[in-house]
Amino acid sequence: MIPGERKPRGKFITFEGIDGAGKSSHIAAAAAFVRGRGLPVISTREPGGTPLGEKLRELLLHEAMHLETEALLMFAARREHLAQVIEPALERGDWVICDRFSDATYAYQSGGRGLERRKFTQLEQWVHADLQPDLTLLFDLPSPIAGRRIAAQARELDRFEHERADFHERVRVAYLERAAAAPRRMRVIDADQVPETIQKLVETNIVTYCL
Repeated sequence: MIPGERKPRGKFITFEGIDGAGKSSHIAAAAAFVRGRGLPVISTREPGGTPLGEKLRELLLHEAMHLETEALLMFAARREHLAQVIEPALERGDWVICDRFSDATYAYQSGGRGLERRKFTQLEQWVHADLQPDLTLLFDLPSPIAGRRIAAQARELDRFEHERADFHERVRVAYLERAAAAPRRMRVIDADQVPETIQKLVETNIVTYCL
């Protein structure tokens, strides 16, 4: 790199999918793959990613609240996350791999809960009008299979995971709707495959669309 030359902006990759789709288990491997190419990368999550965001995460995952309160808190945590973590990292030239972003709010709050699309769009435009992920990997899985995976987990479930099957199906449909509207950015991965196959698809998409 020439002295004084500005480093290229980093890449922003997000992982999405309904609860139980298995996306989170592939994030560490994806970060290691990028790091293996000699690139700086950070892994983070939403809601969360900052001290304030993690406090809001606890409220969002465990406290009942009005739908619009839920959506506003999601975007409040996101704005802090962008300001404190994501935007500075991208400006430094680091890559950011994030477990969920605004596609999740579209799927869960609009698709699952029924938040008006107009209100979602207004919040998205207000909080990050000029920023979308360079690549979003959507782990798609039929909701009955995802439900069985969730039920088999030996841990306390959050209030989203406790939702009925029809909620998770609405979330899945909304995710696929969002992906159909942004086919270049959002790549759908069949999550009902062995982990090795899925990881290879993750790496192939990163190479194809970000390297």
